[in-house]
Amino acid sequence: MKAHLILEDGNVFTGTSIGSTREVISEIVFNTSMTGYLEVLTDPSYAGQAVVMTYPLIGNYGITPDMESGRPWPDGYIVRELSRMPSNFREEGTIQDFLTKYDIPGIAGIDTRALTKILREKGTMNGMITTNNNYNIEEIIPRLKAYTTGNVVDKVTCSEKRVLKGNGKRVALLDLGAKNNIAQSLNKRGCEVTIYPAHTTAEEILASNPDGIMLSNGPGDPKECKEIIAEIKKLYDSDTPIFAICLGHQLMALATGADTHKMKYGHRGGNHPVKDLETGRVYISSQNHGYVVDTDTLDPKIAKPAFVNVNDGTNEGLSYVGKNIFTVQFHPEACPGPQDSAYLFDRFISMM
Repeated sequence: MKAHLILEDGNVFTGTSIGSTREVISEIVFNTSMTGYLEVLTDPSYAGQAVVMTYPLIGNYGITPDMESGRPWPDGYIVRELSRMPSNFREEGTIQDFLTKYDIPGIAGIDTRALTKILREKGTMNGMITTNNNYNIEEIIPRLKAYTTGNVVDKVTCSEKRVLKGNGKRVALLDLGAKNNIAQSLNKRGCEVTIYPAHTTAEEILASNPDGIMLSNGPGDPKECKEIIAEIKKLYDSDTPIFAICLGHQLMALATGADTHKMKYGHRGGNHPVKDLETGRVYISSQNHGYVVDTDTLDPKIAKPAFVNVNDGTNEGLSYVGKNIFTVQFHPEACPGPQDSAYLFDRFISMM
């Protein structure tokens, strides 16, 4: 069955429908990872977006247990070539069946290189995936331009508190769309991790007297999370050590008076170099974000830049003055090959 990807600038790509055949409008973003497509699919940070995989062959090892959450989250999935005969000793099914099961539409067989070049040159834009061959592009484009992702944190956060038992420090993890490996990275270091829904009050978290607080990654525009930002400010005002990743990093910056803005096309992939400004060491990191903290808006009495992106100079982390708080934009739990930034979890534990 034919499927069409219609961009808000009027470009149309025609390929083959994969997964669900329902029509969807979403923000179109690209990921440059050469492996780890399943981790991308199951990362809650992709809620509200349709993902273009720049690597040309996707699905060759099928669906395995390497999932970052219990289900896939993107609104749509866009690939050059989909492997329909996966081969892996842990393989439990195909991407095609996985997308169909969770009602996620996709499109294969299009020129993802040309599509990515458009998104890099013009910036991230909205698009529609449809199997309707009689679409009216003049009617569709105004709908595309009007689409916003809205507050998608509410869609991906857990519904109730749960605990991963441990014999070490007690960590409260605020789930803004947390990948499984964040809690697991703490738990395997002996921590008892209590995972809280995104709208849990600061009073409830602090009442449990945790040794440390973790703010997770998550999807969407950080400025949409006004109520959560107010609670994070209360966490900042406490003396509890805090470590924040990705969306949590941005929300902490907003809670303390700094600003954020949307990037042209974001950072999404497993090969982004970040520099530790204290040591000068460079790490290769996994990233997935479309917004960034404006370092020009930082109050130097509150926070200072701790990491910077080597490619474009954007902020990749903050250290808070007079507080046991540090935050990073990248994913130290992801280990896209190198595991050198995983030491940040040990640093967090040492602060407690």
